Amino acid sequence: MKVSIDFKLCWYVGWLCVSLVTGLQGASYTLGADSKAQEGVPKGTLHHGIWHSEIFPGTERDYWIYVPAQYQREEAASLMVFNDGRSYLSETGQFRVPTVFDNLIHRGDMPVTIAVFVNPGEIPSAQPGQAARKNRSFEYDSLGDRYARFLLEEFLPEVTRAYHVSDDPKRRAICGISSGGIAAFTVAWERPDAFGLVVSHIGSFVNIRGGHVYPFLLRKTEKKPLKIFLQEGSNDLDNLHGHWPLANQEMAAALEFMGYDYRFVMGEGGHSGRHGGAIFPDTMRWLWKHSE
Repeated sequence: MKVSIDFKLCWYVGWLCVSLVTGLQGASYTLGADSKAQEGVPKGTLHHGIWHSEIFPGTERDYWIYVPAQYQREEAASLMVFNDGRSYLSETGQFRVPTVFDNLIHRGDMPVTIAVFVNPGEIPSAQPGQAARKNRSFEYDSLGDRYARFLLEEFLPEVTRAYHVSDDPKRRAICGISSGGIAAFTVAWERPDAFGLVVSHIGSFVNIRGGHVYPFLLRKTEKKPLKIFLQEGSNDLDNLHGHWPLANQEMAAALEFMGYDYRFVMGEGGHSGRHGGAIFPDTMRWLWKHSE
């Protein structure tokens, strides 16, 4: 599906008009019925664990596994991994993924899908009362295959041993927000044999750790078998690392140039999950369409 935005003119005009109307806080987005518990819809289960990593030595992280009520061991389920996992699974958060999955799977709008919510790593403090050291930017903003290796060589094998999950990359998705969004793209870019579907919310395709090069890599690299969804807001960040709306616009233009199967949705919001959460059910319908 092609984006219906004029990259050279309309975005700038739209950004100016939206800024005048809404101000720097951006638009107000609300959750629809698909993001709320519905009577008669069976609920999946959540299982929590803590992971101590070897690929990122010294780190530990919380993770959760969502298993839909319709899952049966005899049939391979689809898989979706969420970076910054806690923010995606909260019942009162902006995305409420388990509730959305309950509703969409029940209605047949997406396949039976096991979701894995993974937090970034932290290095525990050496002294009581001190804060843990965050490893998020190193794991998420860095280019290369290290985070992909963490998922595919270390972490996910434990999941696939416990649950029957498809090996088909067209049935395996990865999603993230901000730095987690560029990390989702990096994993699929490095390992399209393992993940064929990508969702990036307000992705940090800027120069935090070199991610600004992706639009140029896309244009100069043979097309990969990826289906990609990008969501951005016209009031997103503009700082020393770069300009988030323009960076995502560059990504969309490169995907268009290379003929990727993609969708780019530019809203009016800022650096939050409000817009991405409001459209998340429709994002899932688009992402999983013809993926089985």
